[in-house]
Amino acid sequence: MASNLQRARRRVGYGMVLALPLVGLWFALPGLPVLWAPSASAEMKSAGATLFEHQWTAHDPLAGGDGLGPVFNATSCVACHFQGGVGGAGPNQRNVLAFEAAPTRAHPELRNGLVHHQAVTPALQETTDLLRALFPVIPGTQKVSNVNGCLTTVGIPSFDPIRTESINSTALFGIGWIDRLSSRSITHNQTRKGLEKIIKEFNLEMDSVPPGRPRVLADGRIGKFGWRGQFATLQEFVAAACANELGLGNPLMDQAKPLGRPDYPASKPDLDAKQFAALVAFVDTLPRPIEVLPEGTSERAAAVRGKELFRSIGCAICHVPDLGGIEGIYSDFLLYELENRGDGIADGYGNQGPPPIPLPANHPRPGEWKTPPLWGVADSAPYFHDGGCATLEDAILRHRGDASKVTKTYQALAALDQRAVVAFLRTLKAPASGAK
Repeated sequence: MASNLQRARRRVGYGMVLALPLVGLWFALPGLPVLWAPSASAEMKSAGATLFEHQWTAHDPLAGGDGLGPVFNATSCVACHFQGGVGGAGPNQRNVLAFEAAPTRAHPELRNGLVHHQAVTPALQETTDLLRALFPVIPGTQKVSNVNGCLTTVGIPSFDPIRTESINSTALFGIGWIDRLSSRSITHNQTRKGLEKIIKEFNLEMDSVPPGRPRVLADGRIGKFGWRGQFATLQEFVAAACANELGLGNPLMDQAKPLGRPDYPASKPDLDAKQFAALVAFVDTLPRPIEVLPEGTSERAAAVRGKELFRSIGCAICHVPDLGGIEGIYSDFLLYELENRGDGIADGYGNQGPPPIPLPANHPRPGEWKTPPLWGVADSAPYFHDGGCATLEDAILRHRGDASKVTKTYQALAALDQRAVVAFLRTLKAPASGAK
């Protein structure tokens, strides 16, 4: 009996000895790389392209429900995604007004949404005044405290729960590759950067770029889509765009209800499962951007030099050139603070302090934004989440917060080298503009 017990213990011990290296190897590996390009049948892509470019109307014959609306920002997908070809980015004229209502005692749930530009009837038109009426400012108060027998009055300032931001449309080229990017590739890269930062701090380099953090959604998945990584999959991203931008209900999401009208009657989905699958297939297979060097000898040399500088000054710390088997993507898909605290953006609420009810720990701070992929950046102006930068030079100089050191390093370059960095970025073309 004792001998059997000893043998069993040895087996367990041997198993643990073998398992530990495997566990260590699992944590060390970056995840499975993306090996195959997105694909779909020609029929699916053609049907999806038709839906992407279709001009939707109320009670549209292509819709299974009530068609466009009741509130919307555009009448087609291509209206906001066309720069550099169908599926590209959009100009500032197509920005949407997003809002976030911080949790309060009257409205304890964090709420996000859009103030839509258009409605099918004037009675449903949304405005910022209506938004303010739904989420009013909480008046400030005076709080009296007794500290060791001394009465102390502390003023609690008024709190405005509403924060609005103008959001620019992103390019969709190559988005199917991103959908296939493993979450493990993102977290492994973050871990590697965290270790590198620790090593730098041991060498007394205290101002290096922090590793950023992934957008962890409520269900534990990693968000890869949207300026703040709000969606984990391309399907969810497309579903939200249909429902919120066009008012098209679909198999994953109901159409957006007008502000102040939670009782607005529900409609059947406008897109059925087949239509939605075709639309996703079209977006999924949009070609990936390409890198195109200039033909002139001096211009080509400047772009090559700029690519080297892009890495050496630290841009590639966040805009990782290759990730998870995807070459030339130039993103790590992590959240970073891109504004300095105290400038009215990083705290998000006009420097008035935190919300009365704390935000969820995994919720992005108001100044945090996901690193956007730079592939195709030459054809996706304007830049930044709000389209506030007209040129690549402006966008580089706007990087502050976690990226302050990199910006200062760029500013310290000779003018010729600064132009070389921009020349490199101009080689990152949308697929349509680079096609021969």
